[in-house]
Amino acid sequence: MIPVELILLGLSPVFIICVVLEFKKARQHYNIKDSINNTLLALLHQASDAVILLLLMPIFLWLHQYALFDIKLTFTSLLIGFILQDFLYYWFHRASHNIHWFWLAHVVHHSSTHMNFTTAFRQSILYPIVGMWLFWLPMILIGFSPSLVFAIVAINLAYQFFVHTQVIGNLGWFEKVFNTPTHHRIHHATNRPYIDKNYAGVLIIWDKLFGTFAPEDKAITIKYGIVGELPKDNPLSANFKQLGVLSRQLKQAKTLRAKLSVLFGYPSH
Repeated sequence: MIPVELILLGLSPVFIICVVLEFKKARQHYNIKDSINNTLLALLHQASDAVILLLLMPIFLWLHQYALFDIKLTFTSLLIGFILQDFLYYWFHRASHNIHWFWLAHVVHHSSTHMNFTTAFRQSILYPIVGMWLFWLPMILIGFSPSLVFAIVAINLAYQFFVHTQVIGNLGWFEKVFNTPTHHRIHHATNRPYIDKNYAGVLIIWDKLFGTFAPEDKAITIKYGIVGELPKDNPLSANFKQLGVLSRQLKQAKTLRAKLSVLFGYPSH
């Protein structure tokens, strides 16, 4: 099995080539300072992920010994693993928009007003701390090896790089089953009809099944970013601005119930 941290690193030349080609074709969608910030955020995210994975892997391996099944690596088990992980990713992504604790990390990805391939790089160092990895534990407990689970996670995220662009239009039949740039542009929109829609990782079918799908309305001009004040164009502000928002709201909440509502309720901006 290829070490998890090497999968995205190995694909980085492909990502860079796509960025260069997109920049040449649609420079109007780029802001250099924003793209540099996105790249720095990606490097910090990868570093934090690698450290936490190293620390937590012994726990994952310990849990795996209590798995319900011993799932061997075959084409069928790999396919089932991809579908299951994508299903779990949908719920992680939906939780990240609807629970303030998880939004602490995910807000970083949405806090750019630009949409281009470098926006996919825009990730938070807080993902391991808020517990993104909790959503993958069911796969380990079912019987998928931890190394396979996190390899699938990495490949799922690699696919999602390609949906962060404005230069690709409707892809016909592919749109019915898979997440595409058309679907994901809607997800990044702050226009009211599009907020909290299209959580898909690879398969758009989960949104259609669970009522969170929104089709493209060509009459709507998408406005990218977040509802509320944007962070400054630097990794420190991007990573921690929302933590300040949460801290202030927790301080203002007077009862334990109110504090828990702030922490685990829908994020207010």
